[in-house]
Amino acid sequence: MATRPLAFAAIAALIHQAASQQAPTPDNLASLPTWKCTTSGGCVQQSTSIVVDWVYHWIHTVNGSTSCTTSSGLDSTLCGTEEECYTNCEISPATYDGLGIKTSGNALTLNQYVTSNGTTSNASPRVYLLDPAGKNYEMLQLLGQEISFDVDASNLPCGENGALYLSEMDATGGRSQYNPAGASYGSGYCDAQCGSSSWFNGSINSAGLGSCCNEMDLWEANGEATALTPHPCSVDGPYGCSGSACGSTGVCDKNGCGFNPYALGDQSYYGPGLTVDTSKPFTVTTQFVTNDGTKTGTLTEIRRSYTQNGKVIANAVASASSGFSGQSSITESFCTAMDSEAGTLGGLTTMGEALGRGMVLIFSIWNDAGGYMNWLDSGSSGPCSSTAGIPSTIQANDPGTSVTFSNIKWGDIGSTGSGTGGSSSSSSSTSTSPKTTSTTTTSATTKTSATTTTTSTGATQTHYGQCGGMSYTGPTVCASPYTCQVQNPYYSQCL
Repeated sequence: MATRPLAFAAIAALIHQAASQQAPTPDNLASLPTWKCTTSGGCVQQSTSIVVDWVYHWIHTVNGSTSCTTSSGLDSTLCGTEEECYTNCEISPATYDGLGIKTSGNALTLNQYVTSNGTTSNASPRVYLLDPAGKNYEMLQLLGQEISFDVDASNLPCGENGALYLSEMDATGGRSQYNPAGASYGSGYCDAQCGSSSWFNGSINSAGLGSCCNEMDLWEANGEATALTPHPCSVDGPYGCSGSACGSTGVCDKNGCGFNPYALGDQSYYGPGLTVDTSKPFTVTTQFVTNDGTKTGTLTEIRRSYTQNGKVIANAVASASSGFSGQSSITESFCTAMDSEAGTLGGLTTMGEALGRGMVLIFSIWNDAGGYMNWLDSGSSGPCSSTAGIPSTIQANDPGTSVTFSNIKWGDIGSTGSGTGGSSSSSSSTSTSPKTTSTTTTSATTKTSATTTTTSTGATQTHYGQCGGMSYTGPTVCASPYTCQVQNPYYSQCL
């Protein structure tokens, strides 16, 4: 992937660069229910919430309105040291709607642009999932597990990236004596791009360090192209790199070994009216399969499938011309062949270790002023023109561009309500596929129906539920009047 910005200059007219100092008022956290699932007990709803990254909060003098930041960073007269910054400054809650962030039920919509008093500005929000207590980040441990979510990408034109990904951030956001708010105000960001800002893991970044950590891009996409990409690093959690250590052969695999259907030769798979029809909502399921089928084994394969209109869609299969003929998932051999740096940093094994320790779920929408997102959707990567992603063009033609994520579930493989799409022949293990859940999502500002908590299905499977497949151990009898129909060797469904 291309470099994901840590801060967004175009939004400076709306907000100030932020740092987490005194936080006398809790942030205006937005509720976003999620579900944790098991094959034995179904899915249980969690009262989770989201917090916007702290660069979208205003930091100002205590009980005053003088900004503690300048156009070039921290005001050294107020924030010369962490202690001074804590003593002199406080952070204010964010106004989420004004930042292009909207929640409704279990749905989150992020808008690229916001309009205020007739002026349209670049918002490009980035938010993180907090635990039910609202103090720390929810740490998803997905090794040997799966995650599914619904997405509406119909309002994402060429050059946009509606992303949902995992980074191995500190659970507290670097909470400390001088950063008491920590994660509850969105501090501590890091990713495999090792970007540098005024702050590192909640502390003043006087050394200009790059902030590095393992990153798993579950979903980087617009309506024309999509990529699934692991970015392993040789470090655990937030790490400050400098100099050559932040370069292309440094501590993190910046490019990653991505699975992009278009780039791998299937140009009729993903897009408006195609196999995965991006003009309508669909469910995305990603499974992290281990060598022994446990949550403590070695990651050997990352599998992807989709569900749309009640039908499970197996992942795209690479063509012979791509050099990866027949490949339909990310395996170690695929990863190291596509990106040699992945192998030097431990490849899927390293990525799996991070997934096992726990990673933060991040949502963002952004465009690319430097490369126009060509790496994702242009040339050999997608059908878009090389200039379609110019931000000024997007703003002029698609000022309402947005992405909606909803119905977020994670847990045991086969438990979240969607199907697997099969696996590559190189896999040493198999997995099951869960039942389908249905969510209605329309436009970026339209409400999405909430999914109710489910319980174990017992001896009879529901409509659209799984009723067979390799290694499947759940109900094989469908509720009347439905019958069990084979979709692929890994998945049969009550239809």
